[in-house]
Formats: sequence, structure tokens, C-alpha cells
Amino acid sequence: MSSDRLHPIQLTAYTLISISLVLWLMQVAAFILVPLVWGIFFAFALYPFSNWLENRRFPRSLAIASTLVLVSIAGGAIFYLLIHQMVLLLADIPEIGTKLNEKWADFLQQIEMQLGLDAFSGSDNITLRNWFSFENLNNTLFNTGKSLTLIGIIPLYVFLLLYYKDFFIEFLLKASSRRNEAILAAIADSGQVIHAYLIGMVKVTFLVAIMAGIYFQLIGIKYFLLFALFIAIMNLIPYIGVVISSVLVIFYVFLTSDSFLLPILTLLVLWGIQLLENNLITPLVVGSKVKVNVLAVVLAILIGGGIWGVSGMVLFIPLTGILKITLDRIPSLQPYGYLLGDKFPVIEKNENFIRLLRKKWSGK
Repeated sequence: MSSDRLHPIQLTAYTLISISLVLWLMQVAAFILVPLVWGIFFAFALYPFSNWLENRRFPRSLAIASTLVLVSIAGGAIFYLLIHQMVLLLADIPEIGTKLNEKWADFLQQIEMQLGLDAFSGSDNITLRNWFSFENLNNTLFNTGKSLTLIGIIPLYVFLLLYYKDFFIEFLLKASSRRNEAILAAIADSGQVIHAYLIGMVKVTFLVAIMAGIYFQLIGIKYFLLFALFIAIMNLIPYIGVVISSVLVIFYVFLTSDSFLLPILTLLVLWGIQLLENNLITPLVVGSKVKVNVLAVVLAILIGGGIWGVSGMVLFIPLTGILKITLDRIPSLQPYGYLLGDKFPVIEKNENFIRLLRKKWSGK
């Protein structure tokens, strides 16, 4: 082995150190990077519309500004509905806390009657209303204000990225030693992944909100718009978001209803909506642009959540898809791109019983 080549152990160590350093820098610079990455994603998503206006002889700045205004109006309307209903819900917290204490007391009484014990009668009354303490509320408002500050920077990033898009493309061409066609193809593929993912998820979110809203209105939930949007937005975080949102909504239905049947029915309906979204809506609307296997998606959610919080849970999924595209285009790194992909053989030791039953029923 020549002296100028690194030993495989050294190469692995340097790689792990580099990855750790990058992840640490991403966490430290989250306040700068999170709105920038959101801005890049929205710039890719809004580019077709702004480009359509520009092709109709709109000045580029006016085309971008018009696109941002229209999107901001739609987003502002949704945000207003959320805030309005959230304020009303916060006003009902004392009443909800009272009902929670009543149901908790009834539950303890039933336990005492069934077991013939008096274990809970001498203990202090557990005031579960403390869950909604003003201290937690202040922390929530502080984090919300910080998030709003980041959201206010995103439109500026979107405008500048779209306005200087030719400048950035020219920079990539000058900085790369590869052929210009390969660079443009890589940029186009990444743009298609981001655009398809964002636009598709917006459509999926809208459809899930409609289905959940119709059900919540039919069963008479007071803040059906808030909970429908909450379910739909949390659905953007695969696997984890839908569990958290469903538990909270079912808990609210349990507190505001006098029957155990309604929370169970809500659980079944939300589970049905999730099955419909996963197996029919998302494959048809989003397609398979982000061709990443489930294990990679789960790891991306956990790593993204640990580094950038909720934004990381959403952003790291398309970022993983872009990483796969990049790895697939580098011959020496193609095995790692394959590791992230969803095309892999499933080899079983024996033929499973499901296939045997299918063969038996089909007569083959």
C-alpha cells in the first residue's frame, strides 16, 4: 500500500468525525440554517409560478413579489383561523380542567368500588389542571414568538433566492470541474424532488384536513377547524406526528363527551384516515419522488428532530432524498445511495403462509 493512501480505519474515522462536526455545526447554527433551508425549499416550490409570470413579461421582482403575496394571503388566512380558535380553546381551559378532575375522581371511585379498597380517599386531590399552568403557557408563547421571527425571515430568503437564481447556477457551473450538463441535471433532479414533495404534501394536508374536519363537525366538536388543521399539519411528520395529534384529539373528545363510545369511534376514524392517506392519497398525490426506505425515513426524523426540532423532522425527509440523488451520481458512493433507497430484495428462508394461502385460493 502506498504511503499517500489512507488506511481504511483512518478513512472511516475521518468520515465519522466529519459527519459529527457537520451535525454539530447544523445544531449550533440552527437559528440561521433552519429559515434558510425552508427558504430554499419554498423557492423551489414557488419557482414554477413565478417563472410563469416572468414568461408573461412580468419583471422578475414583481413576479416573485406577487407569488409571495398570494401565498402569504393563503397562509395568513389559515394562521388566523388557527390563532382565533386557539384563543377560544385557551379560554375554555379552566372548564376543561374541571371536567378532567371530575373524570379522574370518577375513575378513582370506580377503582375503589371494584377492588374494595380505600387507597385513594385519604390522599390529596390530584389537580391535573396544573398541566395547563401559566409557566408552561409562557414557555409556549416564547417559543411561538421565536418561531414567528424565523418565519418572518423566510419570505426574504425566498425572494432573494429566486431573484438571484441565475447567479447561483452560474456559480455552480464555474465552481465545478464536471460537465455543465451533469450539474444542471443534478440541480433539476433536486428541484423536482423538493417541488414534488412540498406541493404533494400541501395537497395531502388539505385532503386530510377536509376529512378530519367533516368528521369532527359531524360529532359536534366545538373547535373542529383547529383540530382538523392540527391533525393535518402534524401528519407532515411521518409516523410520529399522527400518533401525537391523535392522542391529544382523542383526549379532548374524551373530556368533552359523556360516552366512552365517542373516543373509541374517533380513534377508529383517525386510524382509517391514516390508512387511507398512507395507502391511497399519498401514493397518488405525492408519488415516489422521495425514494427512501422506511428505516432511512425514521432515522431522518429522529436525527432531524434532535438537531432542528419539528422543522428538522419535516425538512430532513426531502434532504435525505436529495442526499440519495447526490450519492447515486458519485460512482464511489453509489452503495450508500442504494442503502438509502427503497429498491431492495426481501429474501425469506421459507415461503410465508400468506403466499401459500394465495396460491391455494388461486388454484396455482
